[in-house]
Amino acid sequence: MPMPRIAVVSPFLDKRHGTERCVAEQVERLARDYEVHIYSNRVEDIDLRRIVWHRIPALPGPHLLAYAWWLFANHVRRWWDKRFGGLPCDLTYTPGINCFNADVISVHIVFREFYRQARYDLRFAGHPIRFWPRLLHRRIYYYLLMALERPVYGGKSVLLTGVSAKVARDLQAYRRFECPPAVIVYGSDAQRFNPETRRKLRAQARRALNVQHDLCLLLVGNDWKKKGLPCVLEALGRIAQLSVQLLVVGSDNVGPYQSTLARLHLQDRVAFFPLRPDVEFYYAAADLYVGPSLEDAFAMPPLEAMACGVPSIVSSQAGVSEIITSGVDGFVISDPRGSGKLADLIALLYDQQALRQKMGEAAARTAVQYTWDSNAAQLRTLFEQVLARRHGQEVFAKESAK
Repeated sequence: MPMPRIAVVSPFLDKRHGTERCVAEQVERLARDYEVHIYSNRVEDIDLRRIVWHRIPALPGPHLLAYAWWLFANHVRRWWDKRFGGLPCDLTYTPGINCFNADVISVHIVFREFYRQARYDLRFAGHPIRFWPRLLHRRIYYYLLMALERPVYGGKSVLLTGVSAKVARDLQAYRRFECPPAVIVYGSDAQRFNPETRRKLRAQARRALNVQHDLCLLLVGNDWKKKGLPCVLEALGRIAQLSVQLLVVGSDNVGPYQSTLARLHLQDRVAFFPLRPDVEFYYAAADLYVGPSLEDAFAMPPLEAMACGVPSIVSSQAGVSEIITSGVDGFVISDPRGSGKLADLIALLYDQQALRQKMGEAAARTAVQYTWDSNAAQLRTLFEQVLARRHGQEVFAKESAK
């Protein structure tokens, strides 16, 4: 029998971004059981030998217009392939709001909740006039996404899954569920992220990254404010007497933090680096991961750090906190702006190296439970539910027509 044909709809896929990494890992595994067709502007880091990529031309320009074009263009392309290309799909899967006829949606962020957390930073007051056009564009974009969430997530015909229990709870604002949405958390690649790899790379990484202090902290992400960098800097200022330094990895703008670095005299204790394909190189250099996120559906870097044997301190606002047992394999702080509490925990692990090592070992044992294979297997179960339900409806329709 032919394999069921699955359409995967996502603007781009690669293994360097959170949501896109998750879907990329999923489709490579789902291709073993399904005929997978990807509708996307760009696809990288994926083995396409068993996967068909239907390239959707991207529209250059402001993100808002590019997104609107993406919604229109991928719909037209999928309709064309079905109507004239002989490619009707048995199931359509997408991460987030990328189409209006998906059967299964993996929700990685609920923008209604995100906007509630970020609205203070989107005010015109307090920002130079030259930034107002960018703020206006961003606000309109978020308004559009929030307006689309209600009809897309509220439809009873679509099966929703969240990347954390936090996301599943946030979805309750749009729909009264008979059963809560399934939670399928991110996975980690045990071949790349493990204590042995960290040990092998550690000396080289610390030399290359110029780690000269007793305790090396790490923060990875592209939106440093959302990831909690202001809180981390304030915490470092509180423990200036300790030999601690921070590595910040990502593609955000350093400019807004220069005044804080100068005020707290942290210029020689904080270093900024770009993302690199072998991000495990950064985990190898670190002694402790710090991620007091203001809001995060999950947050993959803390899980990858844990897999390498690096304990993590995260906020309760990040979905990854749900897999951490505070005080055992990491710490969870309730206030993502609580720099005093964060400073106390960093000082504790600075003074107690044995505790840090014990927590790192426990973190690795926790992380190994969350793999991309298990993630894809859970998603496959949801697909089978949808396909079985659809098959039953088709049989019923045929029998009724007789």
